[in-house]
This record gives sequence, C-alpha cells and structure tokens, in this order.
Amino acid sequence: MSMNVGSPDGDDGAVISTINTTPLVDVMLVMLIIFLITIPVVTTSIPVSLPKERVEIRQSKPENIIISVDTMGGIYWYDQKVANVEALVDKLKKVSTVTPQPEVQIRGDMASRYEGVGKILYACQRAGIVKVAFITEPPPLGG
Repeated sequence: MSMNVGSPDGDDGAVISTINTTPLVDVMLVMLIIFLITIPVVTTSIPVSLPKERVEIRQSKPENIIISVDTMGGIYWYDQKVANVEALVDKLKKVSTVTPQPEVQIRGDMASRYEGVGKILYACQRAGIVKVAFITEPPPLGG
C-alpha cells in the first residue's frame, strides 16, 4: 500500500502525476480468485453418463407398427399414406388399447426434416403409446 504524505518542499497544491495501480491489482486478484473457484464448478457440476455408440440387434415382431417419414415429410402407416396427423392419432388410439401394447417403430429418411418425426412422436404421446423405437441402418464396416 502506498500513501502520499505531501511534497518535501511544502507545496500541497501540486498535481500528482503518478498512477496508483494498487486498486487495479486488488480488483484483478479478486477476479482471478473468483474465476479459479467457479470454473471447476461449471465444467463438472452434474455427472452424466454419455451414450456410447453400439449396434443393437432387434427382432421385428409382427405386431409392431412401422411408421415411415419420407423426404417430403409424408407419413406412412406401413405402406399406406396417412392423410394427416389426426388420422394417425386415431389409428394409434385403436392400437394403444391392445394388450400387450405393440411397439411403434419410426423409420425416418435421413434427408427429411425433423418436423415429420416430431409429429409422429407427438401423435404417439397423444394416443398413449408407451414403446417407441427408431429404425436405423448400421454404419458401414471399417468406416
């Protein structure tokens, strides 16, 4: 800490031309301590187990329902085009009452927008379908 007690020649009205950097250093040290404390908390605050890539072989059962989405966003129940989302919800409500409830498998074209798949998921939720799966192709070998 520095202190100015006056000039040696007794001139109290003289202008001090030096910069006092002590407050600047104090503020910087406080900020450094704050950053050192908060950075580890931000990066590892919630432990999460991230999914690993793996290929799961599933058997297709005859009672499973396959709904497809083409590149233009058209929705298909097996091979038949569904007119709109309400018609899909009506079909899924009929299926949801069956015991045991079948699994709905969604086949979405890679070039299609997510909106079509999202509509199917929302329709499944509205109809009370519990099991929903996505059909994908495995990556090529060696790649």
